[in-house]
Amino acid sequence: MGGGGRPFRRRVFYIPGYDPFHPRRYRELYRKEAAAQAAVSGYDLALTPKKVKGPYGWRVTAEMEGQATEADVEVLVWSDIVRGSMQPNIAQTYLELARTAWAYIGSGALFRLMRLRKGPIIAALYPIVMLVGQLAVACLTGWGAGGLLGLGLGWLGLPAVAGLAFGVLAGLAVAGLMLRWFRRQDGRFMAYYLMHDYSYAARTMGANTPEMEARMAAFTAQITQALHGDYDEVLVVGHSSGAHIAVSVLADAIRAGLPARRPALALLTLGQVVPMVSFLPDATRLRADLHYLAARDELTWVDVTAPGDGCAFALCDPVAVSGCAPPGKRWPLVISAAFTQSLSPARWKALRWRFFRLHFQYLCAFDRPRDYDYFRITAGPMPLALRYAGRAPSKSRIDRAVSGYVSRAA
Repeated sequence: MGGGGRPFRRRVFYIPGYDPFHPRRYRELYRKEAAAQAAVSGYDLALTPKKVKGPYGWRVTAEMEGQATEADVEVLVWSDIVRGSMQPNIAQTYLELARTAWAYIGSGALFRLMRLRKGPIIAALYPIVMLVGQLAVACLTGWGAGGLLGLGLGWLGLPAVAGLAFGVLAGLAVAGLMLRWFRRQDGRFMAYYLMHDYSYAARTMGANTPEMEARMAAFTAQITQALHGDYDEVLVVGHSSGAHIAVSVLADAIRAGLPARRPALALLTLGQVVPMVSFLPDATRLRADLHYLAARDELTWVDVTAPGDGCAFALCDPVAVSGCAPPGKRWPLVISAAFTQSLSPARWKALRWRFFRLHFQYLCAFDRPRDYDYFRITAGPMPLALRYAGRAPSKSRIDRAVSGYVSRAA
């Protein structure tokens, strides 16, 4: 609770997943969904322009449980890095497909990941199947068009060799046009987007690129600076691929030393896909950070997933399954957002087959909320440690070591 009658004050750092979009998307999502949740749950909440330094954020003022709160939310942006990784042309993307498939199959990571959850493996195989299918359709269409042209030219009396040459050229042109059309429609198919997502980690076999390491160092500096501020809690939220970034950033912050007098420090990971990276051979840095953070008493770490989210490793303890649980392991507390219970039957029916939308449900309103409410966590008067004090982990969590690679960076 805030001291001296002042509002409870929180600084929130949100780390998105592999997303090329402008961070205003997250502000608008927060604004819309917070209003919907407030209407359901009966609290007051409003967004105003940001009050703190930083590239992009907003302020939330709220009245919950009889307590006024203020939260400064900042998006830690790496969308420019994502956009840069999505530049490969069509031919380069198919090369990435082959390289990514080999990274997971050749290392054995794919077969171990399949022992966890089927959903994210299906999601990982989807872009491969879709892109191979698009290539097959383009080749068949080109072959058919080229063959018809060759036959037509033959009927017109053109020599067979010339007809064949024109047919081949026409077939290649039609196939190329078909592939370009498929790429322009990727907003519907999501094949190129997901292929670039999975290939981003696979191209380095789980290691961070120098560019990403530099960005993570900047994130660490921003969070450390906030820990010197007059807040009751500093909360870091990592969604999807942002979860493993958040783990490494906070591990770095704690290793560097935290101020003696500081706000409560908390980590909330949502819809995490940590095993997709930590199971790769060269993810030694991530495995070391998971090992380190899991035993620290400087923070509270809660991991929220849901079996209804086919894109996440639902209820898989990211530390344990990665084979890097330390002695005296404390974190994370693995709990379920329980979509089938926290959403009404009608709402669940409307969202059930919208897989990408469900992957963002953690950031959205629930019409039958249980003990997970994103807006109470980020804008309410109770720190994460107190909110989940005494909460038992999900009974159906997976906490056995599965990764074939457990080496850690020194």
